Amino acid sequence: MVENLLTLLMLIFLQAVLGFDNLLYISLESKRVEEDKQKKVRTWGIGLAIVLRIVLLVVILKAIESFQVTLLEIHSNAITFNMTAHALIVLGGGLFIVYTAIKEITHMLSKDDLSHGVSEEEQKKSAGKAIATIVVMNLVFSFDSILSAIALTEVVWVMSVAIIISGVLMIALANTVSEFLKKNRMFEVLGLFILLIVGIMLLSEGGHLAHLSFFGYPIEAMSKATFYFSIIVVVLVDIAQGRYQKKLDAERAQDIG
Repeated sequence: MVENLLTLLMLIFLQAVLGFDNLLYISLESKRVEEDKQKKVRTWGIGLAIVLRIVLLVVILKAIESFQVTLLEIHSNAITFNMTAHALIVLGGGLFIVYTAIKEITHMLSKDDLSHGVSEEEQKKSAGKAIATIVVMNLVFSFDSILSAIALTEVVWVMSVAIIISGVLMIALANTVSEFLKKNRMFEVLGLFILLIVGIMLLSEGGHLAHLSFFGYPIEAMSKATFYFSIIVVVLVDIAQGRYQKKLDAERAQDIG
């Protein structure tokens, strides 16, 4: 029993660390709907994802070997890969996140407000789509964390409780992160570029799982050390640029005065 409790604490910590990028995605995705519906979208999205995570856990435990079965295999001079269900899920998630990040960055830099003129019915649909997207991407993010959990223990109730507790924490933190981004709009750009790095990491991991190579050069998975180092560099650049911009604004104000 003590061993299970220690494993539970370790799994909760693991879910919390691996859930940062998921939390960021949820906060940015919920921003797309009407303001009075955003908290509901986050709560329902994470709540449904918790249930489906437990279902996914049971499915993976019963059919873990089937996720490694080759779905499609190609060997040529230009490209080589051995596609499995696991690799396909990770690659698909990575592609979607990269697409979302680039689209949001482009929209942020454009002058047009794409939400202008959207009907109330379309806004209701967008809330439903946001919840569905959060649930699907939550499952993509949780796939590797579930596999990591299985490596630590095969006790279903321990993994299930860890998923539920981490999900409740995500619901609470998602509101805090969203409020922070709402009050500090400049950090949305930073968040989107972090999300872009997450997508690239998933693409590299999916390519590695599929043994993907181009002209004999294999795709290597981005290490967690490289990922966190990239995040730190991006954050430091953003902080330095923000402070330098304030310095320039102060100098301009002084010159005008």
